[in-house]
Amino acid sequence: MKNLINVLIAIVFISMGISCNKVPQKKPENKVINTLSFIKTKGTKLVDEKGNEIFLKGTNLGNWLVPEGYMFKMEQVNSPRKIDELLYELVGPDSLQVFWKGFLDNYITHDDIKYLKSIGVNHLRLPFHYKMFTDDLYMGERNAGFKYFDRLIDWCREEQLYVLLDMHCAPGGQTGDNIDDSYGYPYLFKSKSSQDLMTKIWVDIAKKYKDEPVVIGYDIVNEPIAHYFNDELDELNHQLYLLYNRIIKEVRAVDQKHIIFLNGSNWSGNFDVFEELVDDNVVYEFHKYWFDVNQEAIQVYLDFREKHNVPIYIGETGENTDEWVMDFRLLLDKHAINWCFWPYKKMNNTRGIMNFKEPENYHLITEYAKSDRSTYAKVRENRPDIVKVQKALNQYLENSLYKNNFVNKGYTKALNFKVD
Repeated sequence: MKNLINVLIAIVFISMGISCNKVPQKKPENKVINTLSFIKTKGTKLVDEKGNEIFLKGTNLGNWLVPEGYMFKMEQVNSPRKIDELLYELVGPDSLQVFWKGFLDNYITHDDIKYLKSIGVNHLRLPFHYKMFTDDLYMGERNAGFKYFDRLIDWCREEQLYVLLDMHCAPGGQTGDNIDDSYGYPYLFKSKSSQDLMTKIWVDIAKKYKDEPVVIGYDIVNEPIAHYFNDELDELNHQLYLLYNRIIKEVRAVDQKHIIFLNGSNWSGNFDVFEELVDDNVVYEFHKYWFDVNQEAIQVYLDFREKHNVPIYIGETGENTDEWVMDFRLLLDKHAINWCFWPYKKMNNTRGIMNFKEPENYHLITEYAKSDRSTYAKVRENRPDIVKVQKALNQYLENSLYKNNFVNKGYTKALNFKVD
């Protein structure tokens, strides 16, 4: 019996030893093999590394990393800074941080990217705010830019989609309106410190992604110099030209592979800023909204392309009826103009590929945004019930998830993308 007990004890300890010494085996990572090629310019065309022509057709991931007031159904509250301030007033700092975390995680997901690939999109333009690369608190985080860039780039590598990185909001403000989150003037062109910071951010981005073919290029700054400043346009254009040259020079010191996309001035429509062409791997970008579709509307860009033998690209257009979108897309295709329509997703709106429902009681938020908030007394007087507002924001996050979205079929067909 004693021997039997000793044997049993030995077996137990051996078993324990095996259990304790067993090292859990990691599952092998499924490395996604990238088949995308670096793209470069060749005359008026874009080509891959084998010389095959690439024609860009895509959509903007608007509102994700740069919240826009009109896409939140707000009128007077129309820039990221003002949206953040309004939501802070409504729910306080802790709930606001929870909302922004949920928003960043839900609004664009891998499922969105899979869907876009499945319908025929071949590239995405990603608007971003310079504050994502600083210590400033932005959407509840600091220095979170590469975190979200890497997340999207990983998804796009898996789905084989290109990404265009678009600085939508530059230090100091490049436009002088709500879209650049500025203070009503394009102070970027008057501020050396702002230009230094902008250049540093682009150099840091180029260092990180210089060997990443999923990134098609760098869209240096969105819609510089609004028409409100046309009495200063010559000087502002010259300052923009000098800044473009500086950024190109410093980016090229670390990255010779990626295309640089340059917007014209006056909301990207004025190509007079390009005093001379300074790099041979550049795409010239214009934006155009709300006009009668005809060749005359784009002739100036066709002439620029022919004169300089360079590619052109419309980085934003749309925000119109399905019929208008189809007519303009056909005109762009006819003239082989690379395009990217605005935007991919919006709440309760048919002017985009994807749609989602407005939450119950969301009107409490939009009505508060319209109200007089000029004093603390007015804020206290007009602020709606916090519980109802919190519930509406939570429902917004849920509704914005891809699984709860629905396709605007007419708009999607107008872009000649696949519709089930």
